Amino acid sequence: MVKSNLLLGIYAIINRNVCSSLFKNMRGEINLEAWEAAYLAGIIDGEGSITLTRMHESEHRRPCITISSTDMELLVYIQSVTGGTINNKKNYKPGYHKDSYTLNIKTKSIVINLLNHIYPYLRVDKKKRRARWILDNYEKVTPRNGKYNTDRLKKKLQFEEAFFNL
Repeated sequence: MVKSNLLLGIYAIINRNVCSSLFKNMRGEINLEAWEAAYLAGIIDGEGSITLTRMHESEHRRPCITISSTDMELLVYIQSVTGGTINNKKNYKPGYHKDSYTLNIKTKSIVINLLNHIYPYLRVDKKKRRARWILDNYEKVTPRNGKYNTDRLKKKLQFEEAFFNL
């Protein structure tokens, strides 16, 4: 267990340094080959989720892609392509279960760009509908400055409700 945590710490330090330098100047631009987009779509179809989440309690929801796995190497690879952060989930029964990790991709521009790349390859209907809904509507209901008048707030809340009813 100690060795596992040590390795996770080393992965985190290396990846934080490598990924932060890779993504500082990217501004959300992800250039994927078709095979990479198809591969990521398959991983997201199988082990991931496309959702709207709050960063803080008082904020409105924003797009987020998460992928959970017991394979740290897989998540490190995806992180090197897309950015995001890897979190370690607490293992309450180490003798019975493997350690589990979650990659969270929350930067709006990266999520939107990634959804554009993987959308044609998604096969799970619910995830495909959610991706399309975000791509078609999120920018329309989200002002750049984050300030909502009554009408915009109503549209934003309707967008969120419709998303979760897909």
